[in-house]
Amino acid sequence: MKKILILNGPNLNLLGKREPEIYGNQSFIDFFEILKKQNSSLELHYFQSNVEGEIINQLHEVGFSFDGIILNAGGYTHTSVAIADAIKSITSPVIEVHISNIFAREEFRHISLLGANCKGSISGFGLHSYQLALEAFKL
Repeated sequence: MKKILILNGPNLNLLGKREPEIYGNQSFIDFFEILKKQNSSLELHYFQSNVEGEIINQLHEVGFSFDGIILNAGGYTHTSVAIADAIKSITSPVIEVHISNIFAREEFRHISLLGANCKGSISGFGLHSYQLALEAFKL
């Protein structure tokens, strides 16, 4: 059974409350339970932090033993060389995920410092973006 970590960054603990017109009305914890039921062939793990160093520590902790990591680094996508370096340093493949279409938002969000070190990027399909990433790891 493949082990996959879903790793969410800053402010994603507020899903369901934060800007529902962009991010929807569902909490990620509730959505994660649905993902686990729909993907019973995978061993899914979840971690969220608003702290850049904790995200890096989590990448280091699982990045040599898990079969994949789905990373929504939130605002750190556009600012964190350190997270980009952590992704480049590990052997587990990482798929970058965004709930909103980052290319339809403010110009600074069009740039991902992480994407070049990831297996791929998925953006703009709401919470379904995570399911699309899981499908990619099932291949």
